[in-house]
Amino acid sequence: MANFPGDLELIVPNLHRRYSGVTATNRMVAPRLAKLFRAAWFGSDAPEGVARLDVAGFLKLWRRRTPLILHARRNNEMIAGVLLRALGWPLKLVFTSAAQRHHSWITRWLIRRMDAIIATSDISASFLKVKATVIPHGVDTDVYAPPADRAAAFAESGLPGRYAIGCFGRVRAQKGSDVFVDAMCRLLPRYPDFTAVIVGAITPEQMPFANDLKKRIEAAGLQARIVITGELPIVQVQRWYQRLTIYAFTSRNEGFGLTLIEAMAAGSALVASRAGAAELVVEDGVTGVLIRPGDADALVAALEPLMRDPAAALAMGARGRARVLAKFSLDAEAARIGEVYRPLL
Repeated sequence: MANFPGDLELIVPNLHRRYSGVTATNRMVAPRLAKLFRAAWFGSDAPEGVARLDVAGFLKLWRRRTPLILHARRNNEMIAGVLLRALGWPLKLVFTSAAQRHHSWITRWLIRRMDAIIATSDISASFLKVKATVIPHGVDTDVYAPPADRAAAFAESGLPGRYAIGCFGRVRAQKGSDVFVDAMCRLLPRYPDFTAVIVGAITPEQMPFANDLKKRIEAAGLQARIVITGELPIVQVQRWYQRLTIYAFTSRNEGFGLTLIEAMAAGSALVASRAGAAELVVEDGVTGVLIRPGDADALVAALEPLMRDPAAALAMGARGRARVLAKFSLDAEAARIGEVYRPLL
């Protein structure tokens, strides 16, 4: 694209070496935004469907005079935008916040220098202290979709039983991995048709936590039925969603919690702690069940009726899928972000 620097309207930066939930959400919506605006991805983990901007191309942008949006999702990306604009780059700065906590002084300072702010939920917006447009995350409902045959999808895993119950995300206390393991150690002996799967990375600093979970699993004699996969390629993660009958969202605190809508889109019944966007996404008792964060007893009480009646779980999953299609698609998210961009351009 020879005229790339002049034609460009949007830079999607990803200035973070480790793959994270922020990276995942960015990767999903960027190709949809690229259908609406002349966009380029700058940084690692670029998705298909959006052009790449290398360092040489990026440096050519300082000659521009027409406005160019840089959409930051992290402090370092906001810092880069503020510094470049101070040097004369024609940047319009947009920041998306999913955090549900009070921000540090540097984050507050940076936020006040943005041209537009997006929050992923009303709760996130309440911590920003500035005007924000609330736009929930979306999910690719073609990729995250129910399988043609859920029983066959689970069977290909080679795990025992007929049904899977999953909990996805990095293995750590913040994600409630311990709460999930506690509940499974109590429930699986009563429901031999179920196997539990934890899909997520174990970082070096979380190894003692993960080892403790493994000891609990071994003490319960459930090594074959509570499986921790470790980090998997995204295509394999997507397939694991299709193997689940039930998904447990056990985070103690969360920004948005993309796994909520990924699991619902794949047709899994959902039990979710009231963290992140759970109360925005889930219609309690209809498209999922909401519980207190960090409460293994509540998790057991909510999961057991679904494990007792897999047909009811699948019916809940179908209602969840319908809600995601109506409210949380990527196209809807991209269109609303576009409404924020257009006045800036």
